[in-house]
Amino acid sequence: MPSRSPETPVRVPLGTKPLGIMGSLRAGQRNVLELIPEIATHAPILSGTTGKRWHMVMDPDALKHILRDRVDDYPKSMVTKLILGPAIGESLFVAEGEHWKWQRRAAAPVFTHRNVAALAPVMSHAASRSVARIAAQVGRGADVFAEMVTATFEVISDVTFSGGEGFDRETVHRAIETYIGQTAKVSLLDILGAPPWVPRLHRIFGSAGMDDMKKVADQAIERRRAEGAKPVPDLLDLLLRAEDPSTHRQMNTAELRDNLLTFIVAGHETTALTLAWALYLCAFDPAVQEAARAEAQAALGDRPATAEDLPALPLTRQIVDEALRLYPPAAFLSRTAQTTDTLLGREVRRGDTVILPIYALHRHHALWRDPDAFDPARFATGQKIDRFAYLPFGDGPRICIGASFALQEAVIILATLLARFRFTAIPGRDPKPVMILTLRPEGGVWLRVESA
Repeated sequence: MPSRSPETPVRVPLGTKPLGIMGSLRAGQRNVLELIPEIATHAPILSGTTGKRWHMVMDPDALKHILRDRVDDYPKSMVTKLILGPAIGESLFVAEGEHWKWQRRAAAPVFTHRNVAALAPVMSHAASRSVARIAAQVGRGADVFAEMVTATFEVISDVTFSGGEGFDRETVHRAIETYIGQTAKVSLLDILGAPPWVPRLHRIFGSAGMDDMKKVADQAIERRRAEGAKPVPDLLDLLLRAEDPSTHRQMNTAELRDNLLTFIVAGHETTALTLAWALYLCAFDPAVQEAARAEAQAALGDRPATAEDLPALPLTRQIVDEALRLYPPAAFLSRTAQTTDTLLGREVRRGDTVILPIYALHRHHALWRDPDAFDPARFATGQKIDRFAYLPFGDGPRICIGASFALQEAVIILATLLARFRFTAIPGRDPKPVMILTLRPEGGVWLRVESA
């Protein structure tokens, strides 16, 4: 069960006893964050063996070493690739070496500030549609997580395949949900460190829906090639003409599809989670919610937020940042050491698993004042936060390419909703933070909705 005191929002009860191999398997299948011991919120590094050697790192300097200084020596773990590979291939998220570098060089201009700001009207329209749906639930409880999934999927669908001709959104959405639910769970073979060629049967049988999703995406890409770009370029148009400035290589259909599916899967899931947790936190602290509502109403009146409104919404942005600290969507990362190294005096051998428990890092007692408390003011202008103590989007060369897109979308939608509605907690309906692939509120986020 999640735990919380009257003064703090829900948290995952971290372990206090060694789990062993079978205990680790059960915890990993139930909630990956239960693999993190409570001492990880106090210690800079932990090491152990559970089938294979592992190191859990919570020290900002060591994390900088892994993510920025020696990034090529710490690629994403094989378990990560086994889970995500069938869905998103060798896209930016999982590719390594030169194959990653040329894709990153090609895609980086797509996510410039100008291009991201140009996509803001899609976010504003989605916020308006969300207002209309929530208005129908005023006076009763609503699952705001389900609503945020709908809103953010509309955004990512519209900015990826604008117009949606030939793009079956329901097929894609259903395939994503099935894939996350069935194939992202840890297997005993993962815990034991079995080589990647040993089949994980639940992933083989659970990936059939992804084949349908890939066909839908391939057909949409080929149709766009034939028809030409939209009057206002969308993400697909931008990627179709993107090229590596060093080699002039462009993405073929399979590479385009894998990267588009990466943006679709990650783009709507992580932002929906951020918004759902942010609304839960606003309901948890009515005073913060009222202050954010006053800010939003002063800036927006009764219209949806736009990119131009962002400078007038600092508290809304702080709430988003604090939601990402307390409930980071990517709350548990892992790398595989490719060479011998030393981390904080611990020997790291080639093949060791290096775990980056972002959930524990964001609640570390040496790095954060009152770490389990909801306090958006910690992100106010002038507050100093160690860059590698706060990693909702990672860092270094492989920092999330869509971070600015996600933050812009989250602030636009959150401000629009807070200006129009008041959200209050429902007694006995605290959400339960559970991580399989992302940190989701199991059972949804149920809040009572009233007009502001």
